Amino acid sequence: MTSSDDADRVHIQSDEQLRAIASHVRHRILRVLRDGPATITQVAERLGIAKGSSNHHIKVLAKAGLVHVVETRKVGGVTEQYYAMTGKTIELPESGTGQHETLMRHALADIEAAPPHEQKTVYLKHARLSTAAWEQFNERVLALFHELNEISDPAAPAADLFVAFYRPKDV
Repeated sequence: MTSSDDADRVHIQSDEQLRAIASHVRHRILRVLRDGPATITQVAERLGIAKGSSNHHIKVLAKAGLVHVVETRKVGGVTEQYYAMTGKTIELPESGTGQHETLMRHALADIEAAPPHEQKTVYLKHARLSTAAWEQFNERVLALFHELNEISDPAAPAADLFVAFYRPKDV
């Protein structure tokens, strides 16, 4: 039996899907479509890219099963197609070096491109932690993610949380 929560997830399983989400432009398109359906022209205008580029990248996402047409409208002599994400959440497979890191690089590029304002917080903190302290802190970080997910309001402006808590390779 599939829960409605699971039905809203797209599980990345193929190389084609991994390649589709590896592009920063396609990552940005998914961010636009997360807010609701949009046409190729609307996506291009919102991202400041050429309509042909928007068309190409949306077609790649559609072929990979990450977006689909949800509505068509006749405007003048042209049929506009509105695309939406096939699920609210994209889940990467557990295995595979670099997959999560690719998405984190996209998120970092989004942080760098975000305009400076009072609703942007970026910190880097180095610490020395025992294994037990690391595990305890990691549990608290995961709890914050769950809390953020519960208070998320689809009608409110977008906000992203980017966290990388890891043990670096000591030299």
